[in-house]
Amino acid sequence: MIRKLIYIIGCLLIWIDCFSQTSDDAYKEPLKQVLTEIEQQYGIKIRYSENMVSDRWVTYARWRFRPDVEKTLSNVLASQDLSFSKTGDKSYKISAFQYHLKTVEEGKAQLEYLSTLYNDAASWEQRKKEMRACMFEALKLSPMPAAPASKPILTPVRKMDGYTVENIAFEILPGVYTAGSLYRPAKVKGKLPVVLCPDGHWDKHRYRADCQYRCATLARMGCIAISYDIFAWGESLLQFKPEDHRRSLAMTVQALGAFRILDYLLRLKEADTSRVAISGGSGGGSHTMLITALDDRIKLSAPVVMLSSYHSGGCPCESGMPVHLCGNGTNNAEIAAMAAPRPQLVVSDGKDWTAHVPETEFPYLQKMYSYYGQPELVENVHLPAEGHDYGINKRIALYEFIAKHFKLDLNAVKDKTGKFDETKVTIEPEAALKVFGEKGEKLPANAIRSYDQLKAMFDPVK
Repeated sequence: MIRKLIYIIGCLLIWIDCFSQTSDDAYKEPLKQVLTEIEQQYGIKIRYSENMVSDRWVTYARWRFRPDVEKTLSNVLASQDLSFSKTGDKSYKISAFQYHLKTVEEGKAQLEYLSTLYNDAASWEQRKKEMRACMFEALKLSPMPAAPASKPILTPVRKMDGYTVENIAFEILPGVYTAGSLYRPAKVKGKLPVVLCPDGHWDKHRYRADCQYRCATLARMGCIAISYDIFAWGESLLQFKPEDHRRSLAMTVQALGAFRILDYLLRLKEADTSRVAISGGSGGGSHTMLITALDDRIKLSAPVVMLSSYHSGGCPCESGMPVHLCGNGTNNAEIAAMAAPRPQLVVSDGKDWTAHVPETEFPYLQKMYSYYGQPELVENVHLPAEGHDYGINKRIALYEFIAKHFKLDLNAVKDKTGKFDETKVTIEPEAALKVFGEKGEKLPANAIRSYDQLKAMFDPVK
């Protein structure tokens, strides 16, 4: 009885407070109080942390209410850069606004709208030209920073079964290094394809077994393959803090690193500049689409478990710079379409944001490739029972696609029964793949040691 009385009194106080507000006060109420009103009016429960709602006020609070609870939540939370998700029949959870996410329906609608902006190769090429210029500006890479005169740092070559490995580091800006591992065929015959293998946010990054399997197998197929660190991961942590990876320049530095790596590899006498590919998964998939869109030296691309019209990548290394605002708004599907008519393999699965690729993003890409009369140059391997990784079936799809377009012999990586065989790949410990020593003791003396130093290169004090 006492609890019921307290509840009634509380409701009455809220009611009185609501009606004490007028337009002179912009009908302003504390956010926490508004959420309590929503819970009581609609009979729901809302979860949130105190620091998320404290000291926040909602103007025209009650004017935002609608008969539908979710529309009401949207109206109220949008004013606070907050969003919500449904966690049960009558329960919701509040989180920070996820700028990189739309709904599946919104992503599809945006693709339909974008499709009205062009109707043939000529109109699409004009859109692509404008987009590319904007994207370089958004990344702060227009003009492109001058490349340091230093040569790459290389470790001794390690000989494996059918391939070799050496670690390599590039100075991409004064005192800023990108490290990686370079895989080559044991026997070089003629010109070799080049394959960039950026990776995503999986544990151990390029030191992981599946990354080594991929690069080594590509080398055994006859390619020069390189894996490399994303910003503030791997050996980049010798210069920057882990939290720096979630700052906007991560996207810029990663893109610049790819351009510098291409500059070096395509100058090698054995490199075939007509056969250059890039393939990464997850965040590396975002990177794959971006670099392909910006650099015509890439002749084949394979974004893995990342293509989506409604998910732009939740990490600033994927969307921290305003690339997706170019052209009055774009998404990763349109960015992926900028590869056309170069061969592109899209690998998707059934357990992440790529689940809708077969019916949404892939038909859009086919339409874009059809502008060039070559819809068959874009392919989709969809694995509905699989999840967010770069597992064996995804790697096999890559091997087959690259072999088909680069005219490589897959027998070199198959066993006697015709099955793909990665058992001849040596999985090295993390220490073996480092350029600068196990404890970073070989990091060059000119290496910068803070994000502020990096930021000063792009935003110098005037």
